[in-house]
Amino acid sequence: MILLKSSREIEHMRAAGRILGEVKARLKALVRPGASTKDIDEDIEAFIVGKGAAPAFKGYRGYPATVCASINDEVVHGIPSAKRKLKDGDIIGLDLGCIVEGYYGDCAITLPVGPVPERVQELLDVTRESLDKAIVQCRAGSRIGDISYAVQAHCESHGFGVVRAFVGHGIGRALHEEPQVPNFGEAGRGPVLKAGMVLAIEPMVTMGSWEVRVLEDGWTAVTVDGSLAAHFEDTIAITANGPEVLTRTAG
Repeated sequence: MILLKSSREIEHMRAAGRILGEVKARLKALVRPGASTKDIDEDIEAFIVGKGAAPAFKGYRGYPATVCASINDEVVHGIPSAKRKLKDGDIIGLDLGCIVEGYYGDCAITLPVGPVPERVQELLDVTRESLDKAIVQCRAGSRIGDISYAVQAHCESHGFGVVRAFVGHGIGRALHEEPQVPNFGEAGRGPVLKAGMVLAIEPMVTMGSWEVRVLEDGWTAVTVDGSLAAHFEDTIAITANGPEVLTRTAG
């Protein structure tokens, strides 16, 4: 069942989203050569708690950290570690959420560690652009498939692979609600979008095959062919006036 949110509920999610918008800006300063993923995780957890919110991921289905930190060929759910230190030329996907008054916000960003090759930067740019193109489709009367097609068409037109194993989702009082929001599919198909729906849209895109596998830790998903992967995510409220991106700061 797809749950529509009241203006009061969306205001709580807006508050969670504002914190995550600040977190994304903070991550850009934290991601640098020599930093460990554990350092990043601890900083962001302290920041979220200091804002009066709660980390959304820590303890969720047993996940041990606040941030999912996925490096290079890791698509999602990489576990932070003091032993994993960033180096020039890496890319790192950082996925996290927070809870305010029982309501969730969810976001992800992929950042380069120093300069990266042109094609790698293109992967980051195209994945981020595909999210923006998906957000444009978040209007009452459109369908989930319009979002899915916008992501797939943009990424595949640039020669990148779109991951099938993980999808976006509804969000509210639970981190994962209906409907599922795939990053692939046909326009004009799927549930109709209505004002009051809130979606977490999250393109996961690779430089090679879309196939992934999960490592023995039970969490970290990597590309089967070892190609690099990027991940961007925002939480979007569908309103009578169009989409409102909750997890970005002004500008």
